[in-house]
Amino acid sequence: MSLKIAHHPIYIHPVRQGHRFPMLKYELIPAQLLHEGIVTEENFFKPSMVDQRDVLRVHDSDYISRLKDLSLDEKMVRRIGFPLDRALVDREFCLVDGTVKASLFALDHGVAFNTAGGTHHAGRDFGEGFCLLNDQAIAAKYLLDKKYLNKVLIIDLDVHQGNGTAHIFEEDEQVFTFSMHGEKNFPFIKERSDLDVGLPDGMVDEAYLKLLEQHLNFLFGSVKPDFVFYQAGVDILATDKLGKLKMSAEGCLQRDRLVFENCFKHHVPVQVSMGGGYSTNLKDIVNAHVNTYRAAIEVFNI
Repeated sequence: MSLKIAHHPIYIHPVRQGHRFPMLKYELIPAQLLHEGIVTEENFFKPSMVDQRDVLRVHDSDYISRLKDLSLDEKMVRRIGFPLDRALVDREFCLVDGTVKASLFALDHGVAFNTAGGTHHAGRDFGEGFCLLNDQAIAAKYLLDKKYLNKVLIIDLDVHQGNGTAHIFEEDEQVFTFSMHGEKNFPFIKERSDLDVGLPDGMVDEAYLKLLEQHLNFLFGSVKPDFVFYQAGVDILATDKLGKLKMSAEGCLQRDRLVFENCFKHHVPVQVSMGGGYSTNLKDIVNAHVNTYRAAIEVFNI
């Protein structure tokens, strides 16, 4: 079995003060994986620009047209949170292609990663929370439309609800959306996933992992997915500036193991996107993301 990872070698974008720091992780994750000998250069592939027809499988055509020609109104730009320019939009289309291609690799190899992605706040006709396009939603619909599978389970364990994903698939019976997130955290107006589990502030490892295990057992037993998309945000860490939970690095690693063990046990391929992470110390963010790769390699015997 081979691990395939989408890598975006030119990924840092000069954004508004305060948002450049978290973006650095997208360069540091592959560098750290290589430094520790967890993967080699042969494990990486470079995505290109996703076909707009695939984007339109889930996103509104008017929204995409305005996004591409940089004519979104000021209110939408504020909602997204980034100053809009060509480099940012092109980056997002490249990011999505990484997830689409990674999902195809996962079908062959069991598990595949995007070193970025997890842009779960983007809905059908809006961007939000630093998300312009919903990478896993686009990839899920691509696989379904191509008849590669019949049932998708999206496991979103970012500390923020996957509101955009829920919005996109609210009437789609082929996609089951599961979001386990901080109840009092952003977005403050939630969409309705197929299963939402709102967590109280300050939740620690034992309670979180017990709850997650219960829900994963239920989901794999009742949904019976052909494929899983895993949004593996590490903003559940106690060190995270925005998360409000109290999870340790070991607890975050155990979370990843639970997801991968269920996928492996039930013979379900899984594509993984990185999601959020806003710890004060960048090292905490990168190490937690790298641990997600370690967990997959261990569970899938790569």
